[in-house]
Amino acid sequence: MRVLGLTGGIGSGKSKVAQMFAQLGAVVVDADQLAREIVEPGQPALREIEATFGADVLLPDGRLDRPKLAGVIFAHPAERAKLDAITHPRIRARMEEEIKARRSGPGILIVDIPLLYENDRINTVEKVIVVWVDAQTQLRRISQRDGISAEAARQRIGAQMPLDAKRARADHVIDNSGGLEDTRRQVEAIYRLYAPAATSPA
Repeated sequence: MRVLGLTGGIGSGKSKVAQMFAQLGAVVVDADQLAREIVEPGQPALREIEATFGADVLLPDGRLDRPKLAGVIFAHPAERAKLDAITHPRIRARMEEEIKARRSGPGILIVDIPLLYENDRINTVEKVIVVWVDAQTQLRRISQRDGISAEAARQRIGAQMPLDAKRARADHVIDNSGGLEDTRRQVEAIYRLYAPAATSPA
């Protein structure tokens, strides 16, 4: 199985691109989904988050209040580092398990890792695909999607490596600034590039 990394930035539309790869037949391992699973009620990570940030970051039903926690960590880098120390090792372990379980199978495995470069996960994959958009589009999409101010959106963008820097390091770039069909054509071209040799890594 060919193992390809998919990354981008907040608001770049990476999740939509991952869906397109899945529709073509790729298996997708989503780091964001793993991140949600490790903070479900009863999980050790959630207990540690509560102990670190207080019960205010929990909803009445005991689940994590993501918007409230996001407001804390994106405004204070030191607090974000505390959260990363709790969640990242657990996410990494779960992802390695998922990749190992699938690596010997046929086809293409897309490993969707938002912080692939920031967390030095390049060695996890054979090639890296970056989903890119221009800065204005990124800012607008985040503000509209999350219902936050432009300043709050800039804080979240600033917590990640700039998209232009990711694009410069990528093996493949998908420009998602245009329409869905344009993006789909780029996804299909990359998929076809690896699909003929999907059972035998280069």
